[in-house]
Amino acid sequence: MSHDSSSPVAFARVLLAAADPAEVVTITVPDADQPISADEAPASLPLLPVRNTVLFPGVVLPVTVTRKKSIRLVRKAYRGNKIVGVVAQKNGQSDDPSLQDLYQVGTMAKILKLLVLPDGNTTIIIQGQSRFQIEEQLQETPYLTARVQYLADSFPNKSTKEVKALVASLKDAATKMMKLNPEVPQEAQVAVDNIDSPSFLTHFLSSNINVEVGVKQQLLETSDGVQRGTQLLELMLKEIQLLEIKREIQTKVHTDIDQQQRDYFLRQQIKVLQDELGFDGPDQEVEKLRQRAKTKQWSEAVAKHFTKEIDKLSRINPQAAEYPVSLNYVEFLLDLPWAEYTKDNFNLKRTQRILDQDHYGMEKVKARIIEYLAVLKLKNDLKAPILCLYGPPGVGKTSLGRSVAAALGRKYVRMSLGGVRDEAEIRGHRKTYVGAMPGRIISQIKKAGVSNPVIVLDEIDKLASDFRGDPQSALLEVLDPEQNATFTDNYLEVEYDLSKVLFIATANSLDTIHPALRDRMEIIDLTGYTLEEKTQIAKKHLWPKLLHEHGLGLKDVSISTPALQRVIDDYTRESGVRSLERKLGGVVRNVAKSKAMKEAYPATLEPKDITRILGAAIFDRDQYQDNETAGVVTGLAWTSVGGDILFIESLLSRGRGKLTLSGQLGDVMKESAVTALSYLRSRAEGLDIDYRLFDQYDLHIHFPEGAVPKDGPSAGIAIFTSIASVFTQRKIRSHLAMTGEITLRGKVLPVGGIKEKILAAKRAGVRDIILCHKNRKDIDEIPAEYLKDLTIHYADRVDDVLRVALLAEKVAHPMKLVVRDEVLPLPAPSVEVQ
Repeated sequence: MSHDSSSPVAFARVLLAAADPAEVVTITVPDADQPISADEAPASLPLLPVRNTVLFPGVVLPVTVTRKKSIRLVRKAYRGNKIVGVVAQKNGQSDDPSLQDLYQVGTMAKILKLLVLPDGNTTIIIQGQSRFQIEEQLQETPYLTARVQYLADSFPNKSTKEVKALVASLKDAATKMMKLNPEVPQEAQVAVDNIDSPSFLTHFLSSNINVEVGVKQQLLETSDGVQRGTQLLELMLKEIQLLEIKREIQTKVHTDIDQQQRDYFLRQQIKVLQDELGFDGPDQEVEKLRQRAKTKQWSEAVAKHFTKEIDKLSRINPQAAEYPVSLNYVEFLLDLPWAEYTKDNFNLKRTQRILDQDHYGMEKVKARIIEYLAVLKLKNDLKAPILCLYGPPGVGKTSLGRSVAAALGRKYVRMSLGGVRDEAEIRGHRKTYVGAMPGRIISQIKKAGVSNPVIVLDEIDKLASDFRGDPQSALLEVLDPEQNATFTDNYLEVEYDLSKVLFIATANSLDTIHPALRDRMEIIDLTGYTLEEKTQIAKKHLWPKLLHEHGLGLKDVSISTPALQRVIDDYTRESGVRSLERKLGGVVRNVAKSKAMKEAYPATLEPKDITRILGAAIFDRDQYQDNETAGVVTGLAWTSVGGDILFIESLLSRGRGKLTLSGQLGDVMKESAVTALSYLRSRAEGLDIDYRLFDQYDLHIHFPEGAVPKDGPSAGIAIFTSIASVFTQRKIRSHLAMTGEITLRGKVLPVGGIKEKILAAKRAGVRDIILCHKNRKDIDEIPAEYLKDLTIHYADRVDDVLRVALLAEKVAHPMKLVVRDEVLPLPAPSVEVQ
């Protein structure tokens, strides 16, 4: 072996030369350059475990020996043939490793030098010779000894193109790594360039690459040289990427520091210029905030919190990213109306007058507001109730909040909750987050400028929830009079008193409201308007408002009562007046066009003018149908836009007793039909119905307007009456409608939406209505004018229903029901043996 710079022993000599001879005891190694031949390699080797490193063939490595077994091994080996087997530990924490704690492939090494340091530690410098695999353990004490099998390296001829390309790539990667790492000395580059052996190049670079011991061991165990070199190149390229990223970060940090120093000097110059020009700097701005705080009427806890935040603000550099965040928070604290209230107007007659002017009807809501004001006037202290106005769209729930605020003399704020999914919309974000904002409740208080506004929580039933939280649960604290005096917003971080706020919630449906939230609110039901009420609302409110919005006056055009009723009946179908306002707006625009174009138009609009302007009627009023056909019954239904009548038709046809239901029915209504038929079969004898008809005829029950979904138990008695009529071929009482749930025992149960159903019956020309006896309380709450020309029949059982509904008279042209002569025997009763 030559003694040039590429020699492994030359590397050892450089290492030895670096040692201070004054601090070590040197034991010389005779003829260290001579490699061990294959014949000289012993069949068994003493094993030297090493931590956190792997020795490769040809590589020189210093090892500090501290374990007693290892010291005994290296000294004995040094006195002998100087050959040891170096094996890496699987677990570097093990102090006394066994054979199972070692990797099975290691490197035979020759001890080049042994150094005994002044502190008693022993350091050896070893040179890897060849790889081996452990075959069998021979002894464990005084140190590990094993029988080994040597492994040969399989590296193709170095003159092949593949090997040349691989060697060039490895050297280029090593060069790049050394350039990116300034700690590597320049001599290392020269050493790498002078290595000619592909095998030694891969071993040398594998030993010096910065990877885990397990990865180096995999390289050592790879016998194929090209494969080992390819794996090594991949690891080196990854290391190059890490070094490049590290250099970019260091360069960026260095640049940022330079930029900060430059910005500091510029800020100092700007400060001098601002002082010369008389501009307020950050110190003056903070002082102004302190002066504003002296005028705030807040509690001691809030004042202490503000002082802490303003002191923190004064210590922050105005150019720092945290400064505007802290400044916005302090200003938000000052902008909130702490303990600032408007004085309530206790003139109850004035309040009643304002409510009557703005809203027609709604007597229950108005009475509740007057009661609240009366108690507040007497006691001058009342926790604000949480009102929830529940009803169909367009009945004036939202606008009522504005009228209540005007009557009380309070500020009015509307907060739409439709589609809100994030809990932070109610409680706010933590101000430590980027883009943090206060919740809507506190933001609306700031917008109102007082702590006792009227806040309308619009569409509270349309709150949603997802992974960002449940806003309905967040509202539980807001809408609880016992808790909202200490409401805490996440952004505000201090308690705020909401007990003086009058919350009014609106909802179209109660089913989607959380039960705990619904329990905290006083539900006030706003039902739909009658024809008379809509007419008065259109005359007093909608028509004057639309004329003003379209540039017309009351003297320009008027509309007759029949014309208004034509619009209501033929062009709208709703409980509220929203569609009515749109249709009247179309009428007013037509008049405005005629006036602008100087065309003739009538001074008073009549029904014929409505038809000319709006076209053909959109809706046909559901009228009671005649009772000349058996099986046709009029039921009453509740919809989201008010009440409506519902026709139920039953028909018999030859068959085998099959029941068919049609009309897009829900599960509850289907079950009502099955229940009604089962009870009718059980009462067939009492109704003079031949029981064989049920097995020889199919029954089809149909609900017209099949495109409209229908569900609910309210049609139970109407279904029973229909099938009883068709099986008996008896007429139904003229101008009769009914609603109620039926049970399998023939009882009639109460249902809801009675007022809307009564109004629908009146519109349809119904004169008699059958209800459950327990619905009498709902009738007592309906104004007497709504019940005019109506006769209410109450029933406890379906027998009471049939007594009113079915006439003894048969239909004019009855269907001929034929029963076969043979008698169908009933099955014998089964006897259960106990």
